Amino acid sequence: MQAWGRELGFSQIGVAAVDLSSAEPGLQAWLEQGFHGDMHYMAAHGLKRARPAELLPGTLSVVTARMDYLPRDTPAGWQAVEWQRHDDPAQGLVSLYARGRDYHKVLRQRLQQLADRMAAQLGPFGHRVFTDSAPVLEVELASRSGLGWRGKHTLTLSRDAGSMFFLGEIFVDRALPATAPASAHCGQCSACLDACPTQAIVAPYRLDARRCISYLTIEHGGPIPPEFRPLLGNRIYGCDDCQLACPWNKFAQRAVLPDFDARTQLTGRGLLELFGWSEEQFLRQTEGSPIRRIGHERWRRNLAVALGNALRAAGMADGSDPADQAASVESSTSAAASLKAELRAALQAAIDDPSALVREHVTWALAQS
Repeated sequence: MQAWGRELGFSQIGVAAVDLSSAEPGLQAWLEQGFHGDMHYMAAHGLKRARPAELLPGTLSVVTARMDYLPRDTPAGWQAVEWQRHDDPAQGLVSLYARGRDYHKVLRQRLQQLADRMAAQLGPFGHRVFTDSAPVLEVELASRSGLGWRGKHTLTLSRDAGSMFFLGEIFVDRALPATAPASAHCGQCSACLDACPTQAIVAPYRLDARRCISYLTIEHGGPIPPEFRPLLGNRIYGCDDCQLACPWNKFAQRAVLPDFDARTQLTGRGLLELFGWSEEQFLRQTEGSPIRRIGHERWRRNLAVALGNALRAAGMADGSDPADQAASVESSTSAAASLKAELRAALQAAIDDPSALVREHVTWALAQS
């Protein structure tokens, strides 16, 4: 299967047994603490996530797959490059995984092709493919099948590939030989916990989604809690900080498929340009992208917060010591003042946005000056 998987763009294939009972207490405790936030579907499915044979009756084994997603042209030292994007408050920052094609579509199609090849070799068998699309304990299955171990940030980590990859599964009604599990190698490192802007990683291996920027900008449909808005910075869709800080990601692998090449309209673009997209433009520019699923309203909500943070940053730059008459300072101050005016104008133009959600965040943003 490894050879078939590589031909289809996967980096690694594993096989896990279906008894995940030892993971049930941790899952139950996480749900009871409310760490899933508004993701009510996680509580609705309950422990079914840890019981593959209940999710798909007859399941005897789970084939797991890893697909790397760093764009093919990712430069050496990419982590430093990504950190630098945080330093430009007027640039919209989209999580790396979302800059290309929607991974759900890519993995689902190729997992099905892998299942078809298995069927051709083994004979017809019952199966179903999953890619972050059902109550499946993906990280647990990945760890048990040797794709990696659960990092302290709760993502799967591999010694050979860091954490910059997607996971997918094929539930099958055949008992296949399981691959050896992976051992953990986080040791005493706490880089991911220290890097999280909102302290969403409340303890090693424990994430409170309600504090996570990825959750707040993608899964959460209502107002972003005011205490977290300044911490979002210029992040408008997702957050990679815990992965950027992880030492193992110096081994992250580039994608082999062009699907995950970064789209220019989603990479390094200014907040003002992105905030100016009409709903029609948003739908056109995000066609085939995972970003489209949050809709135009949440997109503008997220951008309004980022614009407010940029406005505050421009105001700080605009307030340089007037006694310092150096030409470079004057130039920098003038640029900050100009940017501040543009940001305020864009926000002011949206003060009567049809969406109450957007209006509330625009009002907050304007107050940041």
